[in-house]
Amino acid sequence: MIKHLRACFFLFVLCLFAGHSFAQEQEEWGADLDSLRRAEEAQQDSIIYNASYIRYTTLDRLKQGTFTVPLDTTLKGFQYYNPQTKPKSPTMNLGNYGLATRDLLFSPTTEIGFRTGFTAMDRYLLTLDSIRFYRARSPFSELYFVTGDQVFSAKIGQNIKPNWSVGANFNASLARGFYQNQRYNDIQPAIYTWYESPNLRYNLQSALIFNTLVATENGSILNDSIFRVQPENSNPESFEVRLSQQREQRPRNTWTDHSFFLRQSMFIGRLDTLNKGTQEQQVLPTMSVAHSLKLNSKKYKFFKNEADPNGALPFSESVLTNDSTMLTTITNDFVYSFSLRGKSVSFIKNEVKLDLGLQHDLMFYKQGRDSLSVQDTLASNRYRDMSFQNITLKAGLGYRFSDRVNITTDFRQIITGRNFGDFHYGAQANLLYNNTVGRLVLAGYFQNQSPEYLAESVNYTYHKWDNNDRLDKIKTTNLSAAYENPRFRFLAKAEYFLINNYTYYKEVDNPDHRSELLRVIEVAQHESPINLLKLTLGKDFTFFDKLHFDNYVVYQKSDYNDILMTPEFYTWHSFYYNTILVKVINLNIGFDIRFNTPYVAPAYAINIGQFYRPYYGGVDANGNEITPIEFSSYPIVDPWVTATLKRTNFFLRYDNASQGLFSRGYYTVRRYPMAPAGMRFGVSWKFYD
Repeated sequence: MIKHLRACFFLFVLCLFAGHSFAQEQEEWGADLDSLRRAEEAQQDSIIYNASYIRYTTLDRLKQGTFTVPLDTTLKGFQYYNPQTKPKSPTMNLGNYGLATRDLLFSPTTEIGFRTGFTAMDRYLLTLDSIRFYRARSPFSELYFVTGDQVFSAKIGQNIKPNWSVGANFNASLARGFYQNQRYNDIQPAIYTWYESPNLRYNLQSALIFNTLVATENGSILNDSIFRVQPENSNPESFEVRLSQQREQRPRNTWTDHSFFLRQSMFIGRLDTLNKGTQEQQVLPTMSVAHSLKLNSKKYKFFKNEADPNGALPFSESVLTNDSTMLTTITNDFVYSFSLRGKSVSFIKNEVKLDLGLQHDLMFYKQGRDSLSVQDTLASNRYRDMSFQNITLKAGLGYRFSDRVNITTDFRQIITGRNFGDFHYGAQANLLYNNTVGRLVLAGYFQNQSPEYLAESVNYTYHKWDNNDRLDKIKTTNLSAAYENPRFRFLAKAEYFLINNYTYYKEVDNPDHRSELLRVIEVAQHESPINLLKLTLGKDFTFFDKLHFDNYVVYQKSDYNDILMTPEFYTWHSFYYNTILVKVINLNIGFDIRFNTPYVAPAYAINIGQFYRPYYGGVDANGNEITPIEFSSYPIVDPWVTATLKRTNFFLRYDNASQGLFSRGYYTVRRYPMAPAGMRFGVSWKFYD
């Protein structure tokens, strides 16, 4: 593995620093010019490249036409490198970068069809949606590194012809954690290309992505009172954990997600062009056809090779555990688009757009276990191997009255296959009065969704169930209204959710507290409809052009917050000072504060990567009633500094600086303490030539 990393690193270094020579025109001057003037006039011109020479697009943008957007070179949000701690999408997690994570705020998925159910590390995956296809007039590269969690990223992009570009990413991280067996590491290389024909009618995008994520599992620490009673040795590495094997025998979850993608599109009929001849040029077809091919292979594997006397897992005699799930998917997606608009395209108005699509998914699925203590040696008893398909009809209808009024709809329906009957029907109206008054966005969707397959059936060492005939489809209705005013940096949003057959994991009922039932979980569907009202408010203030105060507040009210396991109130605030030092350094210095109210704390099943609701009820050995454990966070303060010097961005942050002021620490998941206070330093270099 070290050899592969070293080879990849040297390859990227060579690519990043490869120079390119640019020939310059040189005029011949008459012999009557004196030698000094001739030497001055004959000098080579110098070209200084900057971010304006680099633009990019994404797959989502290419579905509307052909256009690019400039690089974002601002410092806004540069210090939020950790996917677990994004201010507007906070999480509950196991306390270290890269480990299992669950959304703190309610945000159901709108994906229909077959889903494996493994989502705890989705935030760390490199996906097609995050690939940037560059249009680079000069070679572009970027290096990014964060200390502490040891996050490294390298990007390159270059046009080998004016209409053909190539690029590559290499991401790697090594977060060792604070407690024993908290190590996380990943490797994520990707290469991609974008070709556009000279007549602007044909486009091809292709990408090859490899994800390998390895999360070590310690089953939590044994001492669950470290924040109430000061331990003799406060070094986190000294605390005993439930699973303690090291090196290659360490218990771990390993995820691999490899993809090949190829999309081809052809524009037919009239082409409308905005900003022709400029970098902002946008090509809008009146008719197009596109085909996408995606080959994807996923594997989720849990490995353990030690006894479990401390109860990290349900009771079992298993020592060696090899549980795995594999899914291979071949997807063919055909899309036809038609637009009806006027010939004047100074700005788009009175445009009707229709998208029709057909998607075919062919899937090969294998799930099972390979444990020495398992008595049934027949592979048919230990593995489930099957193949199936889904065919999905897709349609989208949009009407753009002007650049201020836009209405879109989204229809997806599985018409045949394993998940027949799944559908998603959505609509959105975008109404802009003017830049001063602001924008109103009305949206909603109705969805019928199959439960994830892990909830339907599992055949693992510690968990076995078959709910294929018991679980109903999950029905979700959503209505939302949002008011946005970019000029005043204000956002107000109201969302309503109605969920029928809400599906979740819970510990089995155990009123007698029998040891053999502890940590044994099952799948449950809530019998009553769940109503949830979610209110979001955001406002950024500026004082004296230098002081900034950004705010984001979310209120969630449900009749079943204990089932959803989400807090009722979450708030985040950022106060910082912006200035220019010595005329060249753009500096921000400030601090963030975040807080959430109590919520029913989930537990974590390490071998299936799921957060679940523990069993509450009855009395303990002392006769005390057992009630749900709830967690809240004291105000968590994170000071930080960001700065830009020419093409280099820096950040320095001190996470959880308030530790010891309000409390010694806090939890978001049962028995897994969050990371103690610590310093992080990050730097990003951009090269444009």
